[in-house]
Amino acid sequence: MTKEELRRAVLHALGDVAPEADLTHLDGAAELREALEIDSMDFLNLAIGVRDATGVEVPEADYPHLATLDAWVDYLAQRMRDNPQKET
Repeated sequence: MTKEELRRAVLHALGDVAPEADLTHLDGAAELREALEIDSMDFLNLAIGVRDATGVEVPEADYPHLATLDAWVDYLAQRMRDNPQKET
């Protein structure tokens, strides 16, 4: 998947978690929990949605590194480069 495809996958998962949010203007560097007012359960659902869309399992230990949309995209791109068989 390209970075743009990964970005769309994360945005889609975010839309499922925060359906009332306007994601068209989401700053890639914005803290997701603050910008979208999501809690830890929402974040877990985001990780599940991203996994379902990309095939990349995100361990809970990595959650602190995934505070922004840009961080999610970079993380997923790196994981897919490191483990290309994980891509669906």
